[in-house]
Amino acid sequence: MSTHGGKSANQYEDYEKDAQFASTLSRGIDILQSFRVGESVLGNRDFAERTGLSKATVGRLTHTLVALGYLRHDQALGKYRLGASVLSMSYPLLASMQLRQIARPLMKNLANQIQGAVSLGIRERTQMVYVETTRSTASLVRTPDIGATIPIMSTATGKAWLCKAPADEREAVLNRVRVADPDGFARDYPGVLEARKMFERHGYCVSRGEWRRDVYGFAAPLEKPVDSTLFVFNCGLLARPGQFAEIEKEVAPLLVSLVRGTEVLLGLR
Repeated sequence: MSTHGGKSANQYEDYEKDAQFASTLSRGIDILQSFRVGESVLGNRDFAERTGLSKATVGRLTHTLVALGYLRHDQALGKYRLGASVLSMSYPLLASMQLRQIARPLMKNLANQIQGAVSLGIRERTQMVYVETTRSTASLVRTPDIGATIPIMSTATGKAWLCKAPADEREAVLNRVRVADPDGFARDYPGVLEARKMFERHGYCVSRGEWRRDVYGFAAPLEKPVDSTLFVFNCGLLARPGQFAEIEKEVAPLLVSLVRGTEVLLGLR
């Protein structure tokens, strides 16, 4: 689920003028997205700290989510686990993505060729989420699996999305990051600007270890959205200090070739 920390008190200010926006539903979703990779249980105090909601509000929301099957209450620990309804809700989305089936063999071939991992991601609020991933080596033991979220401003995948997304959508996402995490935004924004220059020249983005020091990343988006969704392909390889330029020269063209080949199969070219 989510990898971000506590919420800003004014995170919903963009929606406050929208009479149709259901803030209670949004806050319930924030509860579910409070779980981070490696965490199996959280308590009401954790939810309150990570969402910025009051303990009373969190108590009502967790009670409701348990009743609906999205959370399970561990009575022995007095905390909560994600429920099966979360998994069943995501399956129709993944099953409907024909792109995953089309791209999977191409991704596996590339992963074997570069001895790394190849993933497919889409935007989820102010993060990117993997909808498909494959790898060739057990060396990348921390490679995120399907459903894992990663930062949008410090990863090659996220920067590639920001470079290709429509200007209004991109600016809306950046504004939300700026509000939720001012320090992180200030740190990562220069890298986003540099990524846009590189993308205009080469058609892909890179990460030299900004997010994970032990991994080099390369990412390129599809030329057009599929089912109204902008997809981004990403390669991840174990970092070899002093050899980034050599790795980029080898891997980046292969990644771009995979993207273009997928576009042909999808009838986008």
